[in-house]
Amino acid sequence: MRGNLDLDRRPLVLIWELTQACELACKHCRADAQPRRHPDELSTAEGKTLLDQAREFGEGQLVVLSGGDPLAREDVSELIEYGTERGLRMTLTPSGTASLTRERLAELDDAGLRRLALSVDGGDRAAHDAFRGEDGSFEATMAAAEAARDLDVPLQINTTVCAETVGQLPAIRDLVDDLDAVLWSVFFLVPIGRGRVLTPIDPDRAERVMSWLHEVSEDAGFGVKTTEAPHYRRVALEERDDDGDFRRRLGIRAGKGFAFVSHTGEVFPSGFLPKSAGSVPDESVVDIYRDSDLFQRLRDDDALTGKCGACEYRAVCGGSRSRAYATTGDPLDADPLCGYEPTGYDGPIPDQHPAD
Repeated sequence: MRGNLDLDRRPLVLIWELTQACELACKHCRADAQPRRHPDELSTAEGKTLLDQAREFGEGQLVVLSGGDPLAREDVSELIEYGTERGLRMTLTPSGTASLTRERLAELDDAGLRRLALSVDGGDRAAHDAFRGEDGSFEATMAAAEAARDLDVPLQINTTVCAETVGQLPAIRDLVDDLDAVLWSVFFLVPIGRGRVLTPIDPDRAERVMSWLHEVSEDAGFGVKTTEAPHYRRVALEERDDDGDFRRRLGIRAGKGFAFVSHTGEVFPSGFLPKSAGSVPDESVVDIYRDSDLFQRLRDDDALTGKCGACEYRAVCGGSRSRAYATTGDPLDADPLCGYEPTGYDGPIPDQHPAD
């Protein structure tokens, strides 16, 4: 489906943040999650209306139920079953806590869960638990991964890349292999929420990491993708000695193939780009994605400014719009993580310090 997807009409990924409640206090948390649920979260009925709307994107729309910890809500299985009955591909990204039991996972599987995504940010217990801010998180995550394998639920591993975790990547890569995961999703830090206190890697290091990830992808038994680092596609093209016909390839990024619904119903281009384009369920997420000015501008490669606007790879990459927004306040500005210099460009080079 991806190769034929019209990104002006539907996203590849629609994320719904069920709640910001979570027992963990992870250092990178976009949501700055809290122990208690927000009183204005979308209700079960409102959530079902959202899923009805998502079905209008087309058969097989991918919906990711996220958080906080989505398992802080008791209606997760009901929502997964409802979405599945309407032809949606329902997936889940829970936190690695004691709430993620084998019994709960079996219930989710029975409801129609298509994939489970777990976060691993260290190659061993000490490194992961320190980053996650909770002793026992690594053990709970590994137990959930084993349960997913026993239940034949496809497993995805998510990893955050920043100065604190980058040295752990080879060990995490081995864990991804050992756990029989189908996909390793590697997220390059965007400085929002608690992540503002973490140190991003510099552009040269990012380039080396992406080159290494491409090597991993060539040999591994699992897929590799990046989040908020679309210039990985440029690196992959260069590594493959491609013929340069990159304009045929999808440049998925915030607002272009990606949409996010917050716990209170605000619709953002990404959870890491918290600029609202409307709210559900009173408005349709389909109309917001297709017709809002913000989403339309983000899908316009020629609207990009600075170094990204001058780049010959903007159609396949386009830079992280979330990182541009976090560091400059303008979602169309250049992505400071990318070290590539477009041919003939002599304009300003952005830095990685968050905007005030």
